Amino acid sequence: MSTTTIHSTAIVGDTAEIGEGTRIWHWVHIRDGARIGRQCTIGQNVYVAPTAIVGDEVKIQNNVSLYDGVILEDGVFCGPSAVFTNVTTPRSRVDRSDQFETTRVCRGATIGANATILCGITLGKYSFVGAGSVVTDDVAAHALVVGNPARPIGWSCRCGIRLPEPNPDAESQCPECGASYRLEEGEFLVSTT
Repeated sequence: MSTTTIHSTAIVGDTAEIGEGTRIWHWVHIRDGARIGRQCTIGQNVYVAPTAIVGDEVKIQNNVSLYDGVILEDGVFCGPSAVFTNVTTPRSRVDRSDQFETTRVCRGATIGANATILCGITLGKYSFVGAGSVVTDDVAAHALVVGNPARPIGWSCRCGIRLPEPNPDAESQCPECGASYRLEEGEFLVSTT
């Protein structure tokens, strides 16, 4: 018996792959060929293109469109009305569908409400994009970025809490979950949990 829930107003293509335990809410449109993992929550009015890939345990809030080339790895959170693009220089009268770029959101990353992620960008694992930010460059693992254009202002733990400023000579500890981190080559790396 399937544990997948699909609301009666949702449109799901016959060849779309939907993992067990995934919940799909009102007015969602999932195209043929799209792949959605297990235990995901797809909020109302979400669009998923044919080549979009959604990992396991992903939460996509309302009014998000995942275009061709968007990849959300396991555990990603997309806030409401987050925006993805698929072409760098769109024009109404110029067909650039052969120029779609891959946008990768790595494991555990968070994208805040109304943030915009330009195509061709990679958001590192457990990175955190603040609400309303416009991401124009790759984001390092665990980086906390905000603004337009988005700029790093700190570091984020796997649990989502902002980490204290790093000590280059010692490990830093998350005040929420206790995970320890060290700064190595400009990126936080988990050392113990």
